[in-house]
Amino acid sequence: MGWSAIIFIAALIGIDPSLFEAATVEGVSARQRVWYITLPAIRPVIVMVVLLRLGTILDAGFLQVFMLYSVPVYSVADIIDTWVYRQGLLNFQFSLATTVGLFKGVIGLALILATNRLIKKFSDSSLF
Repeated sequence: MGWSAIIFIAALIGIDPSLFEAATVEGVSARQRVWYITLPAIRPVIVMVVLLRLGTILDAGFLQVFMLYSVPVYSVADIIDTWVYRQGLLNFQFSLATTVGLFKGVIGLALILATNRLIKKFSDSSLF
């Protein structure tokens, strides 16, 4: 969330302050300013961040799991990344580990492409 927060703050700073001043003069509430000025102004940034974060949806935090990873907890703590690590580096099944890692990447790419097509269909902005 940290990098996304920086991008959102930069997008918020880029909104023209005169829009908010005009809305305040017209008597628009804070909720309406957010709904009718802020959100439409940062909609392309929201789309970009969602698409970029969706590609990493299958990442469960390898380091956090790996730090507490040991033989007794394999059955309950195994995630895709730790399984690939165990099969590839500990059991020397490099081709199996590579295949699973590539499959995970292909699934992430398919999610990005499908979501981009869906957003392009219903909105005027997309990643590409």
